[in-house]
Amino acid sequence: MAESIPRKPVTVPDILARKRDGVPVVMITAYDATFARLIDACDVDIVLVGDSLGMVMQGHEHTLEVTVDHMIYHARCVRRALRCAHLTVDMPFMSYQASPDLAVTNAGRLIKEGGAASVKLEGGAQVLPAIERIVAAGIPVMGHLGLTPQSVHAFGGFKVQARDAQAAERLRNEAAQLEQAGCFSIVLEGIPAALATEVSASLSIPTIGIGAGNGCDGQVLVMQDLLGLDDSFKPKFVKRYATLADPVRDAFSAFAAEVRSRAFPGPEHSFASKNSPVAAAPDPDPNDHAEPPRRAGYGPR
Repeated sequence: MAESIPRKPVTVPDILARKRDGVPVVMITAYDATFARLIDACDVDIVLVGDSLGMVMQGHEHTLEVTVDHMIYHARCVRRALRCAHLTVDMPFMSYQASPDLAVTNAGRLIKEGGAASVKLEGGAQVLPAIERIVAAGIPVMGHLGLTPQSVHAFGGFKVQARDAQAAERLRNEAAQLEQAGCFSIVLEGIPAALATEVSASLSIPTIGIGAGNGCDGQVLVMQDLLGLDDSFKPKFVKRYATLADPVRDAFSAFAAEVRSRAFPGPEHSFASKNSPVAAAPDPDPNDHAEPPRRAGYGPR
């Protein structure tokens, strides 16, 4: 439900204040202007343009084929629709792993060309030099620990992480290191709930959970999962707040049927000529445009 009071743009200090005030952070993914506009009308703190677009938008089995240019394109689409929510953009596979220099260059592109307000990258100790360089350049960084999808091959699939004592201790240490390196928040994905609660309590920056239980300082879901747009995919950690796959299919089927039966378009969907009006169509209106103006957001175009 949309808010009834005006909202201000959400900044990094606002997100940090959510932790201090005990207010959970809300983050949802988006990849286009239409859904970004709908999300922005609601009480959502962060919109994430995730490299999950490789799966939900491009149809791949993982995120590894996503490029920086892909991320910039989708980030620009989303930025045009946002007025309030903070825009975080994922750094895709191999855009930061090779060197800190490459990392800061690509993070800068996501800010300058994509309109991001912050970037997110996966990993712990091995990416600390990249995080430090990006933060030193004045770019806010969100970390990501646990099930990091860009490491899917190393993990042997999308599996829950940090279940044994050694891995859990490593995650605790890496969360502290990410905070020390300058991250303003950390996504905790696919780890035991008790561990996520413990890590969240140990940090002064907010954690945002996905498949990490209720003890995190916020939660994120992929938009398509939240809306139930893919009824063949429902991992344990996802709650469907709508089941839209069937209504969408019904609408497409109804459109196809009406086109084939010539029930659509009717006179009410047609335009008249000044000289030869279409029967039963209204008189032409000089202000009758084929499309109404669309409300624009802000940012790169």
